[in-house]
Amino acid sequence: MHYTFSELIWLVLIYSFLGWFIETIVGTIRKKKFVNRGFSSGPFCFIYGTAALIMIISLEDLENQPFFLFLGCMIIATTIEWFAGKILERMNQRKWWDYSDKKWNFDGYICLQYSVLWGVLGVLAVKFGDEDFTRLFHLIPRPFGNILVGIAFVGIIVDMSVSSAAALRIGRPTKAAVRWNRKVAVVTGKFTALIVGHVERRMEKAYPLIQVAREEAEKEGRFAEGCGFYKLFWLFVIGSLHGDLVETIFCRITAGVWMSRSSLVWGPFSIIWGMAIVAATILLHKDREKPDRYLFMVGTFLGGAYEYLCSVFAELFFGKVFWDYSGIPFNLGGRINLLYCFFWGIAAVIWIKVLYPRISDWIEKIPKLTGYIVTWCLILFMAANMVVSAAALVRYDQRAQGDTPDNAVEKLIDTRFDDARMEKIYPNAKSAR
Repeated sequence: MHYTFSELIWLVLIYSFLGWFIETIVGTIRKKKFVNRGFSSGPFCFIYGTAALIMIISLEDLENQPFFLFLGCMIIATTIEWFAGKILERMNQRKWWDYSDKKWNFDGYICLQYSVLWGVLGVLAVKFGDEDFTRLFHLIPRPFGNILVGIAFVGIIVDMSVSSAAALRIGRPTKAAVRWNRKVAVVTGKFTALIVGHVERRMEKAYPLIQVAREEAEKEGRFAEGCGFYKLFWLFVIGSLHGDLVETIFCRITAGVWMSRSSLVWGPFSIIWGMAIVAATILLHKDREKPDRYLFMVGTFLGGAYEYLCSVFAELFFGKVFWDYSGIPFNLGGRINLLYCFFWGIAAVIWIKVLYPRISDWIEKIPKLTGYIVTWCLILFMAANMVVSAAALVRYDQRAQGDTPDNAVEKLIDTRFDDARMEKIYPNAKSAR
Protein backbone atom coordinates (compact mmCIF):
# COMPACT_ATOMS: atom_id res chain seq x y z
CA MET A 1 0.00 0.00 0.00
CA HIS A 2 1.31 3.44 -0.92
CA TYR A 3 1.01 6.11 1.77
CA THR A 4 1.08 9.88 1.33
CA PHE A 5 3.20 12.06 3.60
CA SER A 6 0.08 13.24 5.46
CA GLU A 7 -1.04 9.66 6.04
CA LEU A 8 2.36 8.69 7.43
CA ILE A 9 2.41 11.62 9.87
CA TRP A 10 -1.16 10.76 10.88
CA LEU A 11 -0.18 7.15 11.64
CA VAL A 12 2.83 8.31 13.67
CA LEU A 13 0.56 10.59 15.72
CA ILE A 14 -2.07 7.89 16.29
CA TYR A 15 0.37 5.20 17.41
CA SER A 16 2.41 7.69 19.45
CA PHE A 17 -0.74 8.74 21.29
CA LEU A 18 -1.77 5.12 21.92
CA GLY A 19 1.74 4.38 23.22
CA TRP A 20 1.63 7.43 25.50
CA PHE A 21 -1.82 6.40 26.75
CA ILE A 22 -0.65 2.89 27.63
CA GLU A 23 2.57 4.12 29.29
CA THR A 24 0.75 6.81 31.25
CA ILE A 25 -1.96 4.45 32.50
CA VAL A 26 0.62 1.88 33.64
CA GLY A 27 2.84 4.54 35.24
CA THR A 28 -0.10 6.20 36.99
CA ILE A 29 -1.31 2.89 38.43
CA ARG A 30 2.16 2.03 39.71
CA LYS A 31 2.82 5.43 41.29
CA LYS A 32 -0.81 6.04 42.32
CA LYS A 33 -0.64 9.52 40.82
CA PHE A 34 -0.71 10.96 37.32
CA VAL A 35 2.60 10.56 35.47
CA ASN A 36 3.16 12.07 32.02
CA ARG A 37 5.31 9.40 30.39
CA GLY A 38 7.18 9.87 27.15
CA PHE A 39 10.11 11.91 25.93
CA SER A 40 7.95 14.68 24.50
CA SER A 41 5.78 17.02 26.55
CA GLY A 42 2.58 16.41 24.61
CA PRO A 43 0.42 13.28 24.84
CA PHE A 44 2.73 11.34 22.55
CA CYS A 45 5.36 8.64 22.96
CA PHE A 46 7.13 8.80 19.62
CA ILE A 47 9.11 5.61 20.12
CA TYR A 48 5.80 3.77 19.59
CA GLY A 49 4.88 5.84 16.56
CA THR A 50 8.30 5.40 14.99
CA ALA A 51 8.31 1.65 15.58
CA ALA A 52 4.79 1.24 14.19
CA LEU A 53 5.57 3.28 11.09
CA ILE A 54 8.73 1.28 10.33
CA MET A 55 6.81 -1.99 10.82
CA ILE A 56 3.97 -0.90 8.53
CA ILE A 57 6.32 0.24 5.77
CA SER A 58 8.97 -2.47 5.97
CA LEU A 59 6.96 -5.60 6.83
CA GLU A 60 4.00 -5.22 4.51
CA ASP A 61 5.31 -8.03 2.29
CA LEU A 62 5.22 -10.42 5.29
CA GLU A 63 1.55 -9.81 6.04
CA ASN A 64 0.60 -13.32 4.91
CA GLN A 65 3.43 -14.97 6.85
CA PRO A 66 2.31 -14.62 10.50
CA PHE A 67 5.40 -16.13 12.13
CA PHE A 68 7.90 -14.02 10.18
CA LEU A 69 5.68 -10.96 10.60
CA PHE A 70 5.68 -11.48 14.37
CA LEU A 71 9.43 -12.06 14.37
CA GLY A 72 10.05 -8.95 12.28
CA CYS A 73 7.83 -6.77 14.50
CA MET A 74 9.54 -8.08 17.61
CA ILE A 75 13.01 -7.42 16.21
CA ILE A 76 12.18 -3.90 14.98
CA ALA A 77 10.48 -2.81 18.21
CA THR A 78 13.20 -4.33 20.40
CA THR A 79 15.94 -2.73 18.31
CA ILE A 80 14.30 0.70 18.53
CA GLU A 81 13.78 0.35 22.30
CA TRP A 82 17.43 -0.60 22.85
CA PHE A 83 18.65 2.10 20.47
CA ALA A 84 16.52 4.79 22.17
CA GLY A 85 17.70 3.71 25.60
CA LYS A 86 21.34 3.88 24.58
CA ILE A 87 20.95 7.29 22.96
CA LEU A 88 19.22 8.73 26.02
CA GLU A 89 21.90 7.29 28.28
CA ARG A 90 24.61 8.88 26.14
CA MET A 91 22.81 12.23 26.45
CA ASN A 92 23.02 12.47 30.23
CA GLN A 93 24.93 9.40 31.47
CA ARG A 94 21.91 7.80 33.16
CA LYS A 95 19.44 5.06 32.25
CA TRP A 96 15.85 6.18 31.76
CA TRP A 97 14.47 2.69 32.42
CA ASP A 98 16.04 -0.51 33.68
CA TYR A 99 14.84 -4.10 33.19
CA SER A 100 17.82 -5.63 34.96
CA ASP A 101 15.52 -7.25 37.54
CA LYS A 102 13.58 -9.12 34.84
CA LYS A 103 14.51 -12.51 33.42
CA TRP A 104 16.02 -12.73 29.96
CA ASN A 105 16.93 -9.06 29.86
CA PHE A 106 19.76 -7.65 27.79
CA ASP A 107 21.73 -4.62 28.92
CA GLY A 108 18.81 -3.62 31.16
CA TYR A 109 17.05 -1.93 28.23
CA ILE A 110 15.21 -4.84 26.64
CA CYS A 111 13.77 -8.11 27.92
CA LEU A 112 12.07 -11.12 26.37
CA GLN A 113 8.60 -10.57 27.83
CA TYR A 114 8.30 -7.03 26.45
CA SER A 115 9.83 -8.07 23.12
CA VAL A 116 7.10 -10.70 22.74
CA LEU A 117 4.47 -8.10 23.65
CA TRP A 118 5.86 -5.66 21.04
CA GLY A 119 5.74 -8.46 18.48
CA VAL A 120 2.05 -9.12 19.14
CA LEU A 121 1.16 -5.42 19.07
CA GLY A 122 3.16 -4.99 15.88
CA VAL A 123 1.26 -7.78 14.12
CA LEU A 124 -2.02 -6.12 15.05
CA ALA A 125 -0.77 -2.76 13.74
CA VAL A 126 0.43 -4.16 10.41
CA LYS A 127 -2.55 -6.43 9.72
CA PHE A 128 -5.38 -4.24 10.97
CA GLY A 129 -4.45 -0.88 12.44
CA ASP A 130 -2.93 0.92 9.48
CA GLU A 131 -5.93 0.46 7.18
CA ASP A 132 -8.47 1.40 9.84
CA PHE A 133 -6.56 4.48 11.01
CA THR A 134 -5.90 5.59 7.43
CA ARG A 135 -9.61 5.26 6.69
CA LEU A 136 -10.30 7.38 9.78
CA PHE A 137 -7.97 10.08 8.47
CA HIS A 138 -9.87 10.27 5.20
CA LEU A 139 -13.12 10.93 7.07
CA ILE A 140 -11.70 14.37 7.89
CA PRO A 141 -12.38 16.89 5.06
CA ARG A 142 -9.20 17.04 2.99
CA PRO A 143 -8.15 20.68 3.49
CA PHE A 144 -8.69 20.49 7.25
CA GLY A 145 -7.01 17.09 7.53
CA ASN A 146 -3.86 18.23 5.75
CA ILE A 147 -3.77 21.48 7.75
CA LEU A 148 -4.19 19.53 10.99
CA VAL A 149 -1.35 17.17 10.08
CA GLY A 150 0.88 20.09 9.04
CA ILE A 151 0.32 21.90 12.34
CA ALA A 152 0.95 18.67 14.23
CA PHE A 153 4.19 18.09 12.31
CA VAL A 154 5.50 21.54 13.23
CA GLY A 155 4.40 20.95 16.81
CA ILE A 156 6.32 17.68 16.90
CA ILE A 157 9.51 19.39 15.76
CA VAL A 158 9.18 22.16 18.36
CA ASP A 159 8.26 19.70 21.12
CA MET A 160 11.13 17.35 20.34
CA SER A 161 13.59 20.25 20.14
CA VAL A 162 12.61 21.53 23.58
CA SER A 163 12.58 18.01 25.04
CA SER A 164 16.02 17.29 23.56
CA ALA A 165 17.35 20.53 25.06
CA ALA A 166 15.99 19.52 28.46
CA ALA A 167 17.39 16.00 28.21
CA LEU A 168 20.83 17.31 27.29
CA ARG A 169 20.77 19.71 30.22
CA ILE A 170 19.81 17.08 32.80
CA GLY A 171 22.96 15.94 34.54
CA ARG A 172 25.18 18.85 33.57
CA PRO A 173 27.47 20.27 36.22
CA THR A 174 26.70 23.60 37.83
CA LYS A 175 29.14 25.60 35.69
CA ALA A 176 27.88 24.03 32.49
CA ALA A 177 24.29 24.66 33.54
CA VAL A 178 25.10 28.32 34.14
CA ARG A 179 26.65 28.62 30.66
CA TRP A 180 23.60 26.85 29.18
CA ASN A 181 21.21 29.29 30.86
CA ARG A 182 23.19 32.24 29.55
CA LYS A 183 23.14 30.86 26.00
CA VAL A 184 19.42 30.16 26.16
CA ALA A 185 18.73 33.62 27.58
CA VAL A 186 20.75 35.30 24.84
CA VAL A 187 19.36 33.31 21.94
CA THR A 188 15.75 32.64 22.84
CA GLY A 189 15.01 34.59 25.98
CA LYS A 190 14.07 33.70 29.52
CA PHE A 191 10.69 32.35 28.47
CA THR A 192 12.30 29.51 26.52
CA ALA A 193 14.62 28.77 29.43
CA LEU A 194 11.54 28.48 31.63
CA ILE A 195 9.93 26.03 29.19
CA VAL A 196 13.07 23.90 29.00
CA GLY A 197 13.30 23.86 32.79
CA HIS A 198 9.67 22.76 33.04
CA VAL A 199 10.24 19.89 30.61
CA GLU A 200 13.39 18.90 32.47
CA ARG A 201 11.49 18.63 35.76
CA ARG A 202 8.75 16.60 34.07
CA MET A 203 11.32 14.15 32.73
CA GLU A 204 12.89 13.68 36.14
CA LYS A 205 9.48 12.91 37.64
CA ALA A 206 8.48 10.51 34.86
CA TYR A 207 11.83 8.70 34.84
CA PRO A 208 13.19 8.56 38.41
CA LEU A 209 16.29 6.70 37.25
CA ILE A 210 17.57 9.97 35.80
CA GLN A 211 19.89 11.53 38.37
CA VAL A 212 21.94 14.67 38.24
CA ALA A 213 25.50 13.73 37.24
CA ARG A 214 28.54 15.82 38.01
CA GLU A 215 30.82 15.99 35.02
CA GLU A 216 34.05 17.81 34.46
CA ALA A 217 33.78 21.18 32.78
CA GLU A 218 34.56 21.16 29.08
CA LYS A 219 38.19 21.74 28.28
CA GLU A 220 39.70 23.24 25.19
CA GLY A 221 41.43 20.16 23.78
CA ARG A 222 42.41 18.65 20.48
CA PHE A 223 40.45 18.64 17.25
CA ALA A 224 37.41 16.32 17.32
CA GLU A 225 38.17 15.27 20.89
CA GLY A 226 35.69 12.85 22.45
CA CYS A 227 32.81 11.51 20.38
CA GLY A 228 31.15 14.65 19.07
CA PHE A 229 30.00 15.93 15.68
CA TYR A 230 33.43 16.34 14.06
CA LYS A 231 34.67 12.92 15.16
CA LEU A 232 31.47 11.22 13.98
CA PHE A 233 31.54 12.96 10.60
CA TRP A 234 35.12 11.86 9.96
CA LEU A 235 34.19 8.33 10.98
CA PHE A 236 31.28 8.49 8.52
CA VAL A 237 33.61 9.47 5.65
CA ILE A 238 36.27 6.92 6.60
CA GLY A 239 33.66 4.18 7.08
CA SER A 240 32.08 4.99 3.70
CA LEU A 241 35.44 4.73 1.93
CA HIS A 242 36.50 1.53 3.67
CA GLY A 243 33.06 -0.02 3.23
CA ASP A 244 33.20 0.54 -0.52
CA LEU A 245 36.73 -0.93 -0.63
CA VAL A 246 35.76 -4.02 1.39
CA GLU A 247 32.68 -4.71 -0.74
CA THR A 248 34.62 -4.20 -3.99
CA ILE A 249 37.30 -6.69 -2.94
CA PHE A 250 34.66 -9.13 -1.64
CA CYS A 251 32.83 -9.07 -4.99
CA ARG A 252 36.11 -9.61 -6.83
CA ILE A 253 36.90 -12.66 -4.70
CA THR A 254 33.41 -14.20 -4.71
CA ALA A 255 32.09 -13.18 -8.14
CA GLY A 256 35.38 -12.82 -10.01
CA VAL A 257 34.61 -9.33 -11.32
CA TRP A 258 35.42 -5.77 -10.38
CA MET A 259 32.27 -3.71 -9.94
CA SER A 260 31.24 -0.43 -8.36
CA ARG A 261 29.83 -0.76 -4.85
CA SER A 262 29.39 2.97 -4.25
CA SER A 263 26.16 4.49 -2.94
CA LEU A 264 26.92 7.86 -4.53
CA VAL A 265 27.55 9.05 -8.07
CA TRP A 266 30.78 10.87 -7.18
CA GLY A 267 33.51 8.90 -5.47
CA PRO A 268 33.84 5.47 -3.81
CA PHE A 269 31.51 6.02 -0.85
CA SER A 270 29.19 3.41 0.66
CA ILE A 271 27.00 5.53 2.91
CA ILE A 272 25.35 2.42 4.36
CA TRP A 273 28.70 1.45 5.85
CA GLY A 274 29.40 5.03 6.91
CA MET A 275 26.11 5.36 8.78
CA ALA A 276 26.61 1.91 10.32
CA ILE A 277 30.02 2.95 11.64
CA VAL A 278 28.55 6.13 13.15
CA ALA A 279 25.64 4.27 14.78
CA ALA A 280 27.95 1.55 16.17
CA THR A 281 30.31 4.18 17.58
CA ILE A 282 27.55 6.18 19.28
CA LEU A 283 25.98 3.09 20.82
CA LEU A 284 29.01 0.98 21.68
CA HIS A 285 32.14 3.12 22.07
CA LYS A 286 31.71 3.21 25.86
CA ASP A 287 31.13 -0.55 25.96
CA ARG A 288 34.52 -1.55 24.58
CA GLU A 289 35.51 -3.09 27.92
CA LYS A 290 32.56 -5.50 27.76
CA PRO A 291 33.07 -9.08 26.54
CA ASP A 292 33.43 -9.75 22.82
CA ARG A 293 30.29 -11.88 22.85
CA TYR A 294 28.26 -8.85 23.98
CA LEU A 295 29.50 -6.73 21.08
CA PHE A 296 29.02 -9.64 18.67
CA MET A 297 25.41 -10.19 19.72
CA VAL A 298 24.57 -6.49 19.52
CA GLY A 299 26.31 -6.14 16.16
CA THR A 300 24.55 -9.19 14.73
CA PHE A 301 21.14 -8.07 15.93
CA LEU A 302 21.38 -4.38 15.04
CA GLY A 303 23.31 -4.97 11.82
CA GLY A 304 20.63 -7.30 10.49
CA ALA A 305 17.82 -4.90 11.42
CA TYR A 306 19.74 -1.97 9.93
CA GLU A 307 20.42 -3.75 6.62
CA TYR A 308 16.78 -4.83 6.36
CA LEU A 309 15.49 -1.29 6.84
CA CYS A 310 18.03 0.13 4.37
CA SER A 311 16.79 -2.35 1.77
CA VAL A 312 13.15 -1.43 2.39
CA PHE A 313 13.64 2.33 2.26
CA ALA A 314 15.87 2.16 -0.84
CA GLU A 315 13.12 0.22 -2.58
CA LEU A 316 10.42 2.63 -1.43
CA PHE A 317 12.20 5.87 -2.29
CA PHE A 318 14.16 4.87 -5.39
CA GLY A 319 12.17 1.89 -6.71
CA LYS A 320 15.35 -0.23 -6.84
CA VAL A 321 16.55 -3.42 -5.19
CA PHE A 322 20.28 -3.01 -4.60
CA TRP A 323 20.90 -6.49 -3.17
CA ASP A 324 19.00 -9.75 -3.10
CA TYR A 325 19.96 -12.66 -0.82
CA SER A 326 17.13 -14.95 -1.91
CA GLY A 327 19.65 -17.58 -3.03
CA ILE A 328 21.41 -17.70 0.34
CA PRO A 329 20.05 -19.98 3.11
CA PHE A 330 18.31 -18.48 6.14
CA ASN A 331 17.35 -15.23 4.41
CA LEU A 332 14.42 -12.97 5.27
CA GLY A 333 12.64 -11.69 2.18
CA GLY A 334 15.96 -11.63 0.34
CA ARG A 335 16.90 -8.51 2.30
CA ILE A 336 19.11 -10.08 4.97
CA ASN A 337 20.54 -13.49 5.75
CA LEU A 338 21.98 -15.12 8.83
CA LEU A 339 25.54 -15.40 7.52
CA TYR A 340 25.85 -11.69 6.73
CA CYS A 341 24.24 -10.83 10.08
CA PHE A 342 27.12 -12.72 11.69
CA PHE A 343 29.50 -10.63 9.58
CA TRP A 344 27.92 -7.50 11.11
CA GLY A 345 28.59 -8.97 14.57
CA ILE A 346 32.22 -9.70 13.77
CA ALA A 347 32.62 -6.22 12.28
CA ALA A 348 31.23 -4.65 15.48
CA VAL A 349 33.82 -6.48 17.63
CA ILE A 350 36.73 -5.57 15.34
CA TRP A 351 35.59 -1.95 15.05
CA ILE A 352 35.04 -1.21 18.73
CA LYS A 353 37.93 -3.27 20.11
CA VAL A 354 40.64 -2.67 17.50
CA LEU A 355 39.98 -0.05 14.84
CA TYR A 356 38.01 2.71 16.56
CA PRO A 357 40.63 3.58 19.25
CA ARG A 358 43.39 3.85 16.64
CA ILE A 359 41.37 5.80 14.07
CA SER A 360 40.01 8.08 16.81
CA ASP A 361 43.56 8.96 17.92
CA TRP A 362 44.57 9.60 14.32
CA ILE A 363 41.65 11.99 13.76
CA GLU A 364 42.48 13.93 16.93
CA LYS A 365 46.03 14.51 15.68
CA ILE A 366 44.75 16.65 12.80
CA PRO A 367 45.60 20.35 13.42
CA LYS A 368 42.48 22.16 14.64
CA LEU A 369 42.25 24.86 11.96
CA THR A 370 43.02 22.41 9.17
CA GLY A 371 40.50 19.96 10.63
CA TYR A 372 37.69 22.49 10.74
CA ILE A 373 38.32 23.77 7.20
CA VAL A 374 38.62 20.29 5.66
CA THR A 375 35.58 19.03 7.59
CA TRP A 376 33.26 21.72 6.32
CA CYS A 377 34.54 21.34 2.77
CA LEU A 378 33.79 17.61 3.02
CA ILE A 379 30.36 18.34 4.49
CA LEU A 380 29.45 20.55 1.53
CA PHE A 381 30.78 17.99 -0.94
CA MET A 382 28.99 15.02 0.67
CA ALA A 383 25.72 16.96 0.98
CA ALA A 384 25.83 17.89 -2.72
CA ASN A 385 26.86 14.34 -3.60
CA MET A 386 23.88 12.85 -1.74
CA VAL A 387 21.38 15.31 -3.25
CA VAL A 388 22.61 14.70 -6.80
CA SER A 389 22.75 10.92 -6.23
CA ALA A 390 19.20 10.84 -4.91
CA ALA A 391 17.95 12.92 -7.85
CA ALA A 392 19.80 10.69 -10.32
CA LEU A 393 18.33 7.52 -8.77
CA VAL A 394 14.82 8.96 -8.83
CA ARG A 395 15.15 9.85 -12.52
CA TYR A 396 16.73 6.43 -13.21
CA ASP A 397 13.57 4.80 -11.85
CA GLN A 398 11.26 7.27 -13.61
CA ARG A 399 12.93 6.63 -16.98
CA ALA A 400 12.40 2.89 -16.46
CA GLN A 401 8.68 3.65 -16.07
CA GLY A 402 8.68 5.67 -19.29
CA ASP A 403 8.44 9.12 -17.68
CA THR A 404 9.87 11.98 -19.73
CA PRO A 405 11.67 14.94 -18.08
CA ASP A 406 9.36 17.78 -17.05
CA ASN A 407 11.89 20.58 -16.51
CA ALA A 408 15.43 21.73 -17.20
CA VAL A 409 16.82 20.09 -14.04
CA GLU A 410 15.48 16.67 -14.99
CA LYS A 411 16.81 17.08 -18.54
CA LEU A 412 20.25 17.93 -17.13
CA ILE A 413 20.16 14.87 -14.86
CA ASP A 414 19.16 12.65 -17.78
CA THR A 415 22.07 14.01 -19.80
CA ARG A 416 24.71 13.73 -17.06
CA PHE A 417 23.47 10.46 -15.56
CA ASP A 418 21.99 8.44 -18.37
CA ASP A 419 21.12 4.73 -18.02
CA ALA A 420 24.57 3.57 -19.16
CA ARG A 421 26.33 5.58 -16.46
CA MET A 422 23.83 4.59 -13.77
CA GLU A 423 24.19 0.91 -14.67
CA LYS A 424 27.95 1.27 -14.28
CA ILE A 425 27.64 2.96 -10.87
CA TYR A 426 24.88 0.64 -9.61
CA PRO A 427 25.41 -2.64 -11.49
CA ASN A 428 23.28 -4.71 -9.08
CA ALA A 429 20.30 -2.35 -8.98
CA LYS A 430 17.10 -3.95 -10.22
CA SER A 431 13.67 -2.41 -10.61
CA ALA A 432 11.35 -3.24 -7.73
CA ARG A 433 8.20 -2.40 -9.66
